[in-house]
Amino acid sequence: MKAYILRRLLLTIPLLLGISFVSFVIIQLSPSDPAEVAVRVNEIVPTDEVLALTREQLGLNKPFLTRYADWMCAVAHGDLGRRYVDNKPVAQELARALPPTLWLAQTATLFMAVCSVGMAFACAMYEGRTVDYLLRGFIFLGTATPGFWAGLLLMWLFSVKLNWLPTSGMQGASSVILPAVTLSLSYISTYARLLRNSMVQNKQKNSVLYARARGLTRGMIWRHIFRNSLQSTLTGLGMSLPKLMAGTFVVETIFAWPGLGWLCVTAIFNRDFPVIQAYVLLMAVMFVGCNLLVDILCAVIDPRLRARGQA
Repeated sequence: MKAYILRRLLLTIPLLLGISFVSFVIIQLSPSDPAEVAVRVNEIVPTDEVLALTREQLGLNKPFLTRYADWMCAVAHGDLGRRYVDNKPVAQELARALPPTLWLAQTATLFMAVCSVGMAFACAMYEGRTVDYLLRGFIFLGTATPGFWAGLLLMWLFSVKLNWLPTSGMQGASSVILPAVTLSLSYISTYARLLRNSMVQNKQKNSVLYARARGLTRGMIWRHIFRNSLQSTLTGLGMSLPKLMAGTFVVETIFAWPGLGWLCVTAIFNRDFPVIQAYVLLMAVMFVGCNLLVDILCAVIDPRLRARGQA
């Protein structure tokens, strides 16, 4: 297991370097001049002298590879640059916006796990019956419903009509319910369907027939089926957890949630390139980190993956 983890960690190093290079190149390909953007957002007349001084201050007059190396050295020391709008450190702004997004994503993950596992169990246990058809219809509806529209409907019902929950902002524990439910709806449908199909396939295997012949209880058999059905779900979950973080900008914009998504949308409107670049890098690192953790967890569950990874 240690050799498998070490091998996976070593493979992430070139991947992270490639991600950092791509995120740096994407910002450099923008048609807007970063120096002019930095000058205009501070309401300064962009004369040639001012632009030349700004390019020198931002290091834009250096060769491309030199700028990338300087940026990587700064990132390694925790310096993600400064915002064009107010000259505040980008790392400080990300640290301020990260806790609300983590809270929202964790709550949405909890809703997703509880609802998808419960629905998958019910569908698999009552396969081909009315409960299975009704829940699968709900799953299809959740997959087809756009997140922004579901958020507006939930806000209209529970905030405007019933006045049970706040409409926007981070005003307390109840404020996270509507954004988290909106964020988790499509993922609940996806993983309930994925887990249900895997459990239906696994309960027809000979190992389950053998377990019944041994006289194991119904609960023990279903725990065995559930554990053997987790691998494909966990692999997909490794992509969905960072997608929950990266995809919060729509929900955060609808519910005025002060997280990373709201910060990124504001930076896009202001053309605040250092914030956008840092956001892209952070989300990419989270994707790699979550996939690494899920691969390790899958290897713990299935020893065959460890043997395959060491081959």
